[in-house]
Amino acid sequence: MGTLARALETFFTMHGLAMVTDQAERLAAGRRRRRIDAVPQDLRPPVQAIADFMMHSRERARRAGTRPRSDATVEAALAIVRDLARFLAGHRGKHDWALTDVHDIEAYLTNQPKARKRRLVVLGQFFRFARSRKIVLVDPARGLTSRGPSGFTGATLTLDQQRALFRRWTTAPDIHPHEALLGVLALLHGVSSREVKMLQTGDLDLRARTARLGDRPHPVPLDPASWSVVERCLAHRGAQRTNNPHVMVTRQTKSGRGPASTAYVSHVLDDCGFPPRMIRCTRLLDLVNTMDPKLVAAAFGMGPEATMIYLADHIDETRLSQWETPRT
Repeated sequence: MGTLARALETFFTMHGLAMVTDQAERLAAGRRRRRIDAVPQDLRPPVQAIADFMMHSRERARRAGTRPRSDATVEAALAIVRDLARFLAGHRGKHDWALTDVHDIEAYLTNQPKARKRRLVVLGQFFRFARSRKIVLVDPARGLTSRGPSGFTGATLTLDQQRALFRRWTTAPDIHPHEALLGVLALLHGVSSREVKMLQTGDLDLRARTARLGDRPHPVPLDPASWSVVERCLAHRGAQRTNNPHVMVTRQTKSGRGPASTAYVSHVLDDCGFPPRMIRCTRLLDLVNTMDPKLVAAAFGMGPEATMIYLADHIDETRLSQWETPRT
């Protein structure tokens, strides 16, 4: 579906003149089909079976009013099972799921150690399903643990890197407004890519210079540097003459009312050389270790457990002077 077709669909559905098309469903079905077709022929039927099972489970969840699996969740699960099937056929010489053992699973998990937890969850679901259908006699993933550290282990920015990025986004005239918006808000306010993507003009208070971001319970006051990049982004949006309510508007979304795509937002900061998650984690790590993690969780609309992983395992020595035992 092209830009004109999306614009016409948005117009007619908003005015009740037509029903929403099944474009998104057909695209998701195509993505699922490509993942299943990439599985070796001998190992493909069980993967097709679990894909059908997940889709039927999603329909039941919708009818029951519970939270169904999203297309992204189903596609990610199929991709993990597809990669395991290709690993078994290409590196282990096995073309039957019943021949899979725990050593095969361990060898597959070592390829991407950071994704071990997620892969184990999906593989556990797959092999439980396969065992219930008599495809395998023993669950090879049973008993495996992630054995990963529970704390934060990602990379963060140094102070010099943060200063360089701040100067880039606040002083360089040739930086795209979308890069400056996402970069500055992530660097100073710990904003996620989704919060920037979903930010609308109605969430901005031009007089108080605040913004409602994601699930945060209160409007976030914006400093002069942050407000300056917001104004630049609003000027860029105004030049496109769009009715899209979002602050970040692209050429693909200016004719509709939807947010920018996840793929677009994930590549906005490519020119600066650092991913949005790394910049956001740097800010969260600093806030949690200088403030009360519970206060940070409340301000960001997060659960207390979500901020505890950023708590470093050290004590600031300057805060222990009052507890120092006097010498006698």
